[in-house]
Amino acid sequence: MRPLFYQEQWQQLQKSPTAKDIESLAQRIASSFVDRYYYSDEYNREYIHLLCEMATHFKESELNQIAARVLFGTVIERLCDDFEELQTETYNRLICQVVNFLCEHPQGQEIKSELSDFELPNEELLYERIENIRLSQDRQLQSSIKPEKILVLSRVTIGADVAITSVICKRVSKFYPEADIIVFGDAKLKQVFGSRSDFKVHELSYSRRGGLIERFLVWLKLLKEIRTHIAGLSPSQFLLIDPDSRLTQLGVLPLVPLQNYCFFNSRGKKGSSVTASVSELTNLWLDNMLGEHEFCYPSVWPEYDKLKLAKQLRKAIDPEGLATVITLNFGVGGNIRKRVEGNFETELVQSLLQHPNIRLILDLGFGEEEQDRAKAIIRCVQQQGIPVQTLDFGELENAKPDSRLLGLNCTVGEITALIALSDEFIGYDSACQHIAAA
Repeated sequence: MRPLFYQEQWQQLQKSPTAKDIESLAQRIASSFVDRYYYSDEYNREYIHLLCEMATHFKESELNQIAARVLFGTVIERLCDDFEELQTETYNRLICQVVNFLCEHPQGQEIKSELSDFELPNEELLYERIENIRLSQDRQLQSSIKPEKILVLSRVTIGADVAITSVICKRVSKFYPEADIIVFGDAKLKQVFGSRSDFKVHELSYSRRGGLIERFLVWLKLLKEIRTHIAGLSPSQFLLIDPDSRLTQLGVLPLVPLQNYCFFNSRGKKGSSVTASVSELTNLWLDNMLGEHEFCYPSVWPEYDKLKLAKQLRKAIDPEGLATVITLNFGVGGNIRKRVEGNFETELVQSLLQHPNIRLILDLGFGEEEQDRAKAIIRCVQQQGIPVQTLDFGELENAKPDSRLLGLNCTVGEITALIALSDEFIGYDSACQHIAAA
């Protein structure tokens, strides 16, 4: 349908809005934008403007979040997931349009003011900046730069932070051993980078399920934190590394002058290898930036006390060291499309347990729905007479030696330690997959 049709429906909906109707209309608008873009090569600004309007109109934040969730989930994330140069350009255009919309919103006046201070007072200049960065060749850092601080932005998701951010931190800490490495990201990062004392994690949360304005206001908070950290430093004394972070909406929003800004376009650019992994691409980019050829694999650094408990568990359920210990996590990170439908998970567990030498550790997951599914698997196995047990991670000393299936309530750091002490990992979501690979 054409934008005018949806505009009329939106006007009617405002008179008596319901969450269901907002969701339906937002999905239809988003789908129309996607269809016209992919099948007719048309970028229609009116669809995006309408979604922005729906995501900021209501006094109730839960109603605003509906259209924001659709805009990001149906449109923006699809553009990001394609890893095509054209889609990267379109993403930049779209985010610049959203920023322009927010700058005219009462709650976006500080965003507008800060962008003006960066001499980016309008959408065209903001778009020109990020496109120039995207299309520029990777530049080698000047030898005059002797950073005392290197500020690294989190990718926001644990999996990407393992695959990309950990590689960046290892490489730059080796190249600049005297510099302080500070990672800006969620508190969960401390659980996977915890035992690496030379990396500091500065907590800054970004809600991937927040409202439209909230997702962009975090940039203002980050900007203030960055300025605090670099206060008193000359341009040669600090660097900021942005690995395509959601904190800057994948580089669109500026934080420091370009001479101090290093942007890794993880979605690829012209000439990039189409077969290289994202960790390989990260290393290649760092080769160009640092002027040396090295290779660092992704890493995790679980906290010592968590590793100690995981080792004790391994010894308890595998005292002779002959069993195969497999950790499973059936979480999907909020994306149900990752899940195999039906009884796949239960049948997989039952199939594995047919081998008498296998011990299974099942992460009970996050949220009511995931935990209910995990507990249903445990009940099914228990009904077959197989020894099972359910514990919190802090109760691992109570694990029974004969347990074949152990259900555990775990944090990210705890599942990291369990995976480290396991022989295999099985799961849907990329976070634990990247942890297991590291």
